[in-house]
Amino acid sequence: MEALDAIKTRRSVRKFIDKKISKDIIDKLLEAAMSAPSAGNQQPWHFVVIDDKKILEEVPKVSLYAPMAKEAAAAIVICGDPSLEKYSGFWVQDCSAATQNILLAAHALGIGAVWSGIYPLEDRASGFRALLGIPEKIVPLSIVIMGYPEELPKPVTRFKPERVRYNKW
Repeated sequence: MEALDAIKTRRSVRKFIDKKISKDIIDKLLEAAMSAPSAGNQQPWHFVVIDDKKILEEVPKVSLYAPMAKEAAAAIVICGDPSLEKYSGFWVQDCSAATQNILLAAHALGIGAVWSGIYPLEDRASGFRALLGIPEKIVPLSIVIMGYPEELPKPVTRFKPERVRYNKW
């Protein structure tokens, strides 16, 4: 899939069929995540792959906006490690870029996925820390819940030229 096609046709998928995602595909998604740009090239991220159905069933108890995890084949929690930063506070942008790379790579590989936010909500962050044994100094930013799609939402055009300025506001 061409890059621009992947960007324009990627949609959030919340319904999945019962089919396992191979470790090879998960590794490709993680490689895509780790190919994201980061401030000072510090790569302040860690990833927790969830492919245990019992743990996936617990995810909606931690985040009410993630009920689709119950039917998902897998999920990846993207975490920031502020101790790895060269420039304070940029881990959020770095890990967000990694999250987007996972979504685009998943789409290109025929995997449906949806981004569900964790940070900056402390109740969600502490819930994921407890569920997954994430150390206190590590900050869960987001979870990408994924599986083979039951249905693919139709692409939509979101370009709004009225929101674009050149050179000055």
